[in-house]
Amino acid sequence: MSAYDLLDLLKVSEPQAKPPTIYRALEFLLEQGFIHKVESSNSFIICPHFHDPEHISILFICDKCQQIIEKHSQDIETQLKQLALQSDFLIKHSVLEIHGICQPCQP
Repeated sequence: MSAYDLLDLLKVSEPQAKPPTIYRALEFLLEQGFIHKVESSNSFIICPHFHDPEHISILFICDKCQQIIEKHSQDIETQLKQLALQSDFLIKHSVLEIHGICQPCQP
């Protein structure tokens, strides 16, 4: 969902709601690791791994139906952390977006 989709839903119960209300709420949810921002579509999804807010998210995004599937890989996360360490870089947040076609949409 986009921020404005959320605003439209909120306005059903709170007609005076404005965009800053949504953006503050989204910022809080992002900081807590409850949601992820999908940069390529400027939208947000719920994170099923909220118990580990510092995990590296891997999002498989279908370019046809827009379905998003989140996966987690300890191997990829370990490799990225090792690469960051070699570069004296501290990873604070990471979402990998991988675009393609999901199985139901494949010819």
